[in-house]
Amino acid sequence: MSEGFMNLLSVCWKPFASGNETGAASGVNGNYNGDGDDFEKDGLLWYRDIGKYSGGEYSMAVVQANQVLEDQSQIESGPFGTFVGVYDGHGGPDVARYVCDNLFRNFQARSTEDYGVVTPDTIRNAFLETENGFTAVVSELFNTRPSIATVGSCCLVGVVYQQTLFIANLGDSRVVLGKKVGNTGGMAAIQLSSEHNANLEEVRHELKNLHPHDPQIVALKHGVWRVKGIIQVSRSIGDVYMKHSEYNTEQILPKFRLPEATVMPILSATPSILTHDIQPSDSFLIFASDGLWEHMSNEEAVEIVHNNPRAGIAKRLVKAALHEAAKKREMRYSDLRKIDKRVRRHFHDDITVIVLFLNYDQITRGSSNNAPNVSLRSALEH
Repeated sequence: MSEGFMNLLSVCWKPFASGNETGAASGVNGNYNGDGDDFEKDGLLWYRDIGKYSGGEYSMAVVQANQVLEDQSQIESGPFGTFVGVYDGHGGPDVARYVCDNLFRNFQARSTEDYGVVTPDTIRNAFLETENGFTAVVSELFNTRPSIATVGSCCLVGVVYQQTLFIANLGDSRVVLGKKVGNTGGMAAIQLSSEHNANLEEVRHELKNLHPHDPQIVALKHGVWRVKGIIQVSRSIGDVYMKHSEYNTEQILPKFRLPEATVMPILSATPSILTHDIQPSDSFLIFASDGLWEHMSNEEAVEIVHNNPRAGIAKRLVKAALHEAAKKREMRYSDLRKIDKRVRRHFHDDITVIVLFLNYDQITRGSSNNAPNVSLRSALEH
């Protein structure tokens, strides 16, 4: 293959820093250079009401609950496709930030190696390369900062390539498709992502099959099923103390420490991947961290998107979840808004929502000189 053509593919998949729409600049390994100027702000809520990408329009919003925002997200779009990522960190922001810095970079590198073609293996290998990269970071920092071994992130990715949608997931974030029901005017809610949470019976069954000699691979604690009694998700980037025994030492906090050495990794970084041929009846996709789904069903979310204007729809979904969180605590939304970060975590989680509207005609036309280039990331330093 000629060097010129390889360079062309690399340009087509890179984050666009000078296109029609750009997001805040970001560096490698969490070194963030932007301040979220591409988002409007309402208290702890950041949002982008409406924007255009190569296959239609999008809306994006994030609300903070933790002292440091642990959710990260991004949209990358150009003539050759669209990449959407929602990264829900736990134990700290480090892994979610690392994933936001590196997963798309790894994906575009893999795609270039495959001559611009995207397959499930392209995405799977990008996930595993990102996992290996963060494990190397832990190896470098562990002696001076052992807590880095106990930080992790769920990872939900959608890729629109030509007329194919790929959904890849680790953990319990979720993407739901809004699909038109014939000529009825109705909209069906179809969950496209597989979740990896020990509260699901099939996940517990999978873990027990993978670890037949460990009767404590899942344990019920305070009414919640957890892997080794510690963590709810069974797949993630990071959480290396659950994957490599050399990091399960007295240097990490006792609440994370496993009583025995791990013979094989307990958690996995291999995503579940679904491939979906985009249809004219496919109207929109709702990508969201589990903070949204704790307060809203798939059907409720699809109904809100279907029955309201596109502009500001991600913000509307976040606010609907916050209203429900307030209601559960017998308080008003206006009172919840006054509660500061960190304390807010007792009422709801960080919540990220990206709504991607699908314009079938634009998607089937493919590359267009008028297609907007997008490189947008939620601000890291909230």
